[in-house]
Amino acid sequence: MQNRETAPEQALRWVQAGEGAALATVIETWGSAPRRVGAQLVVSGTGAMEGSVSGGCVEGAVVIEALEALQEGASRMLEYGVSDGDAFAVGLACGGTIRVLVEPIGAGGMPENMLADLVAARAARTPVAYEVALDGSTRSLVTEGHAERFRADRSGLSDDGETFIAIHNPPLRMAIVGGVHIAQHLDGMARAVGFDTYIIDPREAFGSEARFPGAQVINEWPDDALQNLGVDARTALVLLTHDPKLDDPAIQCALASGPFYIGALGSSRTHAARRARLAEAGFKQDQIAQIHGPVGLDIGASGPAEIAVAIMAEVIQTLRQA
Repeated sequence: MQNRETAPEQALRWVQAGEGAALATVIETWGSAPRRVGAQLVVSGTGAMEGSVSGGCVEGAVVIEALEALQEGASRMLEYGVSDGDAFAVGLACGGTIRVLVEPIGAGGMPENMLADLVAARAARTPVAYEVALDGSTRSLVTEGHAERFRADRSGLSDDGETFIAIHNPPLRMAIVGGVHIAQHLDGMARAVGFDTYIIDPREAFGSEARFPGAQVINEWPDDALQNLGVDARTALVLLTHDPKLDDPAIQCALASGPFYIGALGSSRTHAARRARLAEAGFKQDQIAQIHGPVGLDIGASGPAEIAVAIMAEVIQTLRQA
């Protein structure tokens, strides 16, 4: 199961079905709050819900507030903390404090056409920011500015504290070249933390839906597959074949496309030979240095499953600490 936030898409489906919807968004946290700023819960007019703002602590109370906001046609601000009697009653005992903005879709909240534009931008893998004044006076979608927020995938309040900026980056993707045993473990781990996964292997015996249920399997040469996929800064590339005929064209394509992570399986000797081939092909040393090889954090991993853990950890470390 993926843990990607899909609240905007679900909200639009409910609105278009005539049920109505309200979005609840974490706009600020203090202490050990269980969900990061930007986390969303969507509530339908019938009380159905998807997502979370607290990992289960205060969702029941937020649903009630969202239904009232829908009925009144007005946004509202909520705050829950461990010292708050109401919050304690609904279960927020983690020691943190959260502020939640509840916006009905439509009158008094986020316009339906703006929600539709947001969903369309997300579907097109266009980074977009939703700016909303906390007093409800202005709302807008912007694609320019907020470069640091987009890079860090960080929603938050403006410097003056009067506007919330919700960052909507394209979903993370992982392209795995080589349908080997390690890939079977890595595929599941990557999808569990929110990546769309693509298994690329022209050898149908290795790259098959039977071996990778739930993944998108591409039986093409890696460079062709990556060009068609459209590698970008929200893509991780992991090469597991040990075969230069498959790995090298994929690496060359990736170095020209800017994924946030490139990792290649192989010993230090194998990686040294790989670096030499890339240098001979005309790539500069600073480009070649982007490749993580041998792939994965050095945790003494043994066997396919542990190697997959080491790779997944390095991918997340690169993403979050860039």
